Amino acid sequence: MKSVFTREHRMADLVLSNYNLLPIINRFGIRLGFRDKTVEQICKERKVNPDFFLAIINTYINPDFLPDSGLVNVPVISIVDYLQQTHRYYIDYTVPEIERLLNLLIQSSSSQNLQLIEKFYLDYKVELIEHIQNEEVQVFPYVLNLVNERKRIQNYSIHAFEREHTDLDEKLSDLRNLIIKFLEPTYNDNYCNDFLYALQRFEDDLKDHARIEDKILVPIVAKIEEELNG
Repeated sequence: MKSVFTREHRMADLVLSNYNLLPIINRFGIRLGFRDKTVEQICKERKVNPDFFLAIINTYINPDFLPDSGLVNVPVISIVDYLQQTHRYYIDYTVPEIERLLNLLIQSSSSQNLQLIEKFYLDYKVELIEHIQNEEVQVFPYVLNLVNERKRIQNYSIHAFEREHTDLDEKLSDLRNLIIKFLEPTYNDNYCNDFLYALQRFEDDLKDHARIEDKILVPIVAKIEEELNG
């Protein structure tokens, strides 16, 4: 297991250890210019719960990391806000950027296989957006209503959300394998590499997103449901 960051670590060291943390940190409204300030100091300045922030960061860099049980005290609205910020990042930046790189790759090649790869990606995009809309329209309002009103909606629980989790990250892996194994070698190397790198980063981010939902959001909401059940 990799090292675990704590409140005493310098914020700059987090980024220097893994540049993929930059968009994660941005979702908390935290931007560069850290000087030598610690995680705790920066979180205090930006009014971010340091325990939740560290749980997200450590979950991202350590797939086996298990957040401390003390997270039950983290406001659920903070967790939902982070997940919504992540959705916006996917819709506003990641998906358009991957499409831009795919179009460059298609334009650089005469390979007929790219038409199949494009169709695979566009079908995947539809599934991704449907998944995000389901969370935004059904799951998050259910969670916030549960917390604010202390009332359960009949015939629904957070465990139903767990069952609805899709294999979005696995399909990105399938797409990368499809390209690596079957793409005809009539393409621009740099465009193809950039496209594959972008797919890999998105796949990693989706895995992190799912872990946060499964390991942080679901246990906290399930505990509230149990309390309301008496």
